[in-house]
Amino acid sequence: MLPLPSRGIPPDQVLARMRSAKERDVRWQEGRVWGLVYPVDDDLERLLREAYAMFITSNALNPMAFPSLKRFEAEVVAMTAHLLGGDEETVGNLTSGGTESLLMAVKTARDWARAHRPHITAPEMVLPASAHPAFEKASHYFGVRSVRVPVDDAFRADVEAMRAAITPNTILLVGSAPSYPQGVMDPIPELAAVAREHDLLFHVDACLGGFFLPFARRLGYPVPDFDFTVDGVTSLSADLHKFGYTTKGASVILYRNRELRRHQFFVYTDWSGGVYASPTMAGSRPGGTIAAAWAVMHYLGEEGYLRLAKQVMETTARLRAGIEGLDGLRILGDPVMGVLAIGSDALNVYEVADELTLRGWHLERQQFPPSLHLTVSPAHAAVADRFLDDLAAAVERARRPSLPKLANALLLNVARWMARLLPAEWMSRITARSAALAGVRGGETPQRSAAMYGMLATLPNRGDLHELVLDILDQFTSLEAQEKR
Repeated sequence: MLPLPSRGIPPDQVLARMRSAKERDVRWQEGRVWGLVYPVDDDLERLLREAYAMFITSNALNPMAFPSLKRFEAEVVAMTAHLLGGDEETVGNLTSGGTESLLMAVKTARDWARAHRPHITAPEMVLPASAHPAFEKASHYFGVRSVRVPVDDAFRADVEAMRAAITPNTILLVGSAPSYPQGVMDPIPELAAVAREHDLLFHVDACLGGFFLPFARRLGYPVPDFDFTVDGVTSLSADLHKFGYTTKGASVILYRNRELRRHQFFVYTDWSGGVYASPTMAGSRPGGTIAAAWAVMHYLGEEGYLRLAKQVMETTARLRAGIEGLDGLRILGDPVMGVLAIGSDALNVYEVADELTLRGWHLERQQFPPSLHLTVSPAHAAVADRFLDDLAAAVERARRPSLPKLANALLLNVARWMARLLPAEWMSRITARSAALAGVRGGETPQRSAAMYGMLATLPNRGDLHELVLDILDQFTSLEAQEKR
């Protein structure tokens, strides 16, 4: 238990404590993080801070009380719709991020089906295996069964396999532009054609590419059609807090027309407190986020977004050439923008990631197949060459045999066949042992994760892994766990 301070703490001391805590965060300002944040420059950050602070106490729950926010949101949605091939019928809303946008798309599809196909009592959506996990969250929340279809050898949605997965209960198809794991484009026009054939809704998850691909296309890069110019696309999501370069969290969910979006809304008219209505999941919505999104779109304009897209694409080309020039590494698939997955048939890429972590870089580890994720932002232009030098050193170091590697290899071989027999608590002990071999103390963020990632990826009982992750989430708000760090 932690009580409130008996007396308030002076502002300078509060801020000093916060600065001290922040020292442990990743150094994103130095371009050392390949994802999570999308830094541009100091001028843009100052604008975002001032715009957010100006509306920090505003609440978009009641647009009548804050007409400025109503106007800002309407203009942000209209500019996004114009960017993504919409017309005068296209409508949408700002959400708190890509996850909420995807939740709204699935909820809307479910309620559309209730109105137009009431005979469907167990609705389903068909989506490629690479589609974002937020669709699984939506499935869990809204009772729409998720039918995941394996991707093809290029990591793209398999059109014919998705067509074959459609049943009388299907209400929604999904495609990504691009998918997060490998940065490749799903065949959106072909999937849209399948949706039209079966009179289904079709959502394009452009959370990652929505504010980048249109500008890459204008610069002359080959970008397949993916937006509302494609007949059959009924909804689309695009994150402003990624390549829109605004504050967290801000995304836009768009619909082909108003009739479809009405199924997104929630209205309750019988409350003693008055009529309650909200367009998205949240009730109260922070005005600062809406204001910052409006500010950055006006500040950058088309010229600014084109300039930043050019910088990202040129940096991505340098990185791709450097990565593919290293013996043992390869880029997975054919990424269309600054999103790359580094794989290997000769090396343990998790060990490469561990070596990069020791050199101060933060990369996401991926699975199925094992790979390292890079999302390139404008800030990476200044550090790309340094990263490639450290990557080359990490690859060389990962080639060398060591006692911990041999011990981990033995442990993994044992774990693979014992996992089928041992209960969850024993698997937890194996995980702890693997962490010990990797040099990780209890409660500490691992500097070397290859052993654990390798073992967890081979567990035949995914339920054990599911419970382990639930335990980890439970610890995130544990004071005891924080004090061990």
